[in-house]
Amino acid sequence: MHVNKMQRVTQSVIESKDFGKVAVLYGGNSAERDVSLMSGQAVHAGLIEKNVNAHLIDLQTYDLQNLVNDKFDRVWIALHGRGGEDGTLQGALEYLGIPYTGSGVLGSALCMDKLRSKQVFVAENLPTPKWMVVDSETSVDELINTIGLPLVIKPSNEGSSIGMSIVHEPVELTRAIQDALKLDASSIAEQYIDGKEITVSVLHNQVLPMIHIETPRTFYDYEAKYFSDNTKYHCPANLPESLVLQLSELSLQAFKALNAYGWGRVDLMLDRNDKPYLLEINTLPGMTSHSLTPMSAAAVGIAFSDLVWKVLETSFVKEGV
Repeated sequence: MHVNKMQRVTQSVIESKDFGKVAVLYGGNSAERDVSLMSGQAVHAGLIEKNVNAHLIDLQTYDLQNLVNDKFDRVWIALHGRGGEDGTLQGALEYLGIPYTGSGVLGSALCMDKLRSKQVFVAENLPTPKWMVVDSETSVDELINTIGLPLVIKPSNEGSSIGMSIVHEPVELTRAIQDALKLDASSIAEQYIDGKEITVSVLHNQVLPMIHIETPRTFYDYEAKYFSDNTKYHCPANLPESLVLQLSELSLQAFKALNAYGWGRVDLMLDRNDKPYLLEINTLPGMTSHSLTPMSAAAVGIAFSDLVWKVLETSFVKEGV
């Protein structure tokens, strides 16, 4: 079979022993530690259910070098946020020579950085909301004239909507910018798209059923994502087939543009006219009871334990030649 040079092929694994000894890395020290603890525990339980020799390891108390000393064959990364999702862990594992799940160093770093993601989307002519970089010197008038109100302020390198604010009035802007800058010296303002929030999970270069998210909260924030029982998930999303195909193609284009592969999730908005706008790509989606990628997988009959197995298969990913 001829494979395009840039195509990445995931190896299917039949027997659990072929994975060898697997470390499920979770916890860590990022602002998303609590979510990572939930994801890691769920992933570990799913792998144990499939008879994988999996071990749960909290990087807050474990020296990464011990992965070699403890003879681990591969890693299932369940660390959300900085230090686990931004390319640093991926680089360390590359140095140690230990295969790991999901995107590599570049893809992880680009996707984690919302500013760099925006720049790539624009360079690739992919639709994304208007935006500009903000700091403590940003002019409120310039911001409003450039983007308009309402708008979104968000740190460039945080996930789970941490530090994110929707601003409706000029008087709210300075505080919102300050809150974001406390978490990240690189923060952005983004046009607020009033419409449907859609998330598209990608697994082994295939798009899973899309989810339309509805929340009674101001936006799909940390509480709505992980704890609220009032958030509504429509899966598959009730969208015209032509639009589903358009969003599928756009999501895969965005995935490729940011050098993401293996698995992940593309978050986007549809405006009132169903025009799509890319928000970001998450290379390490949540794997909790409220998480979206397991929900999408379940819609096509992929049980949670089968999903974590398929994600672990991405640790065998190779570039085609």
